[in-house]
Amino acid sequence: MQVVTNLDLFIKPENAIVTQGTFDGVHAGHRQILGNIVQLAKQQNGKSILVTFNPHPRKVLFDDESTIKLLSTLKEKVALFTEIGLDYLIILPFDETLSKMSAVNFVRDILVEKIGVQTMVVGHDHRFGRNREGSFDDLKEYADIYGFEVKEIAAHDINEAVVSSTKIRTSLRNGDIATASLFLDRNYSITGKVVHGKKLGKEIGYPTANIEVDDIDKLIPANGIYAVNVQYLDTIYDGMLSIGNNPTIENAKWSIEVNIFEFNKTIYGDELTIYFIARMRDEVKFNDLNDLKLQLKTDESEARGILRKNEIN
Repeated sequence: MQVVTNLDLFIKPENAIVTQGTFDGVHAGHRQILGNIVQLAKQQNGKSILVTFNPHPRKVLFDDESTIKLLSTLKEKVALFTEIGLDYLIILPFDETLSKMSAVNFVRDILVEKIGVQTMVVGHDHRFGRNREGSFDDLKEYADIYGFEVKEIAAHDINEAVVSSTKIRTSLRNGDIATASLFLDRNYSITGKVVHGKKLGKEIGYPTANIEVDDIDKLIPANGIYAVNVQYLDTIYDGMLSIGNNPTIENAKWSIEVNIFEFNKTIYGDELTIYFIARMRDEVKFNDLNDLKLQLKTDESEARGILRKNEIN
């Protein structure tokens, strides 16, 4: 997949099969749309092209960090788009100028003039242009004017619920990992560097790696204790992870800490990717570190059972 960040340098292919959107999370519904344009491009001897934006439009339009947390960083999306088999990923810098571009100008000046769209594939209820003014009917009208074809993909249903990035965010904020994984069609993950912590875990036999997530916009699941897989370099390990305020520890701060099973390496400054498999319980304040240690033994046993079952499935 070729990543294009300067549209002025883009050479239009002869048969451009295009879709457009933010595609946060690259969830099951997104994959259906992207898989469709990849398949169409192969059938029609064309090139599959995704037009997306960075930063997320809502970060610009609302100018408020609290308005949205993202399911996928740009780096994660690029990796997922590559797996799907797209030919081109065009990343448009989303700024005030682009936010004010009308729907018809977006189609004419970008999709037609710069990219050379021949077929436009969109999902259910697709909107585009200034204030999301452009509808599917508008797109069909512009297609007739500028000479390209439009295809709409119906809503993608899973368990009778329409998949959406908003529903996945809500699930993760509620600690509902099962629903998030179902809608994403994969395990949700976060990536960050290992930083120094209080090192109390080592004292009670459960050393942890403190994770500093590498993107402040990345959505962190609800506080609690999780069974996880941990990727370090090219190896996947089992583990259990705590997100929260460590209420048993005096003067502790909110943190993300992972205990990696069968792992004994010094990895400060290195990168870990955490894959969430299941949420096991809420945070609890224990009477002392001994009670905490006893609970961690129970957590470890439960996590290992969950992860063994996940391997079999």
